[in-house]
Amino acid sequence: MLNIVLLEPEIPANTGNIGRTCVATGTKLHLIEPMGFQINEKQVRRAGLDYWQYLDYEIYDSYSDFLSRNPGAKIYMATTKAKHIYSEVTYEDGCYIMFGKESAGIPEEILVENESTTVRIPMYGDVRSLNLGNSVAIVLYEAMRQRGFDGLNTEGHLHHSHWNDGSI
Repeated sequence: MLNIVLLEPEIPANTGNIGRTCVATGTKLHLIEPMGFQINEKQVRRAGLDYWQYLDYEIYDSYSDFLSRNPGAKIYMATTKAKHIYSEVTYEDGCYIMFGKESAGIPEEILVENESTTVRIPMYGDVRSLNLGNSVAIVLYEAMRQRGFDGLNTEGHLHHSHWNDGSI
């Protein structure tokens, strides 16, 4: 199992979309207060559609609360300030991938303490950052790819009934 951590998320639609991605991948979501919304806001439910009830998530009072309740956690921190590209690291079973709040990212003091496990998504030019939901999906699906998409449906099925009637 993998874990996504949102440090002080601000935009409910992003968190809702990330929650849906976590349900689709069997990933646990960890939310660290303060958040810019209440977890029961309708925007979160709308963004996560009817999947929110299936989400495995936990809420923490602070970053220190998160650390104390997850001792020894291997945490990769996604930041535009990282030296490592997200696809160049190996995501271990049970690891945590942390993303900071939309307006400011992960605080510098936390990044300095964890520089060796920071990862970034390459971007062109002066683009400041990608949308939080997109960033989570990019990094999480790379971690899932490395693990062979273990436990995920990897084949779809087309319904050919109207194609096989001999008229085409």
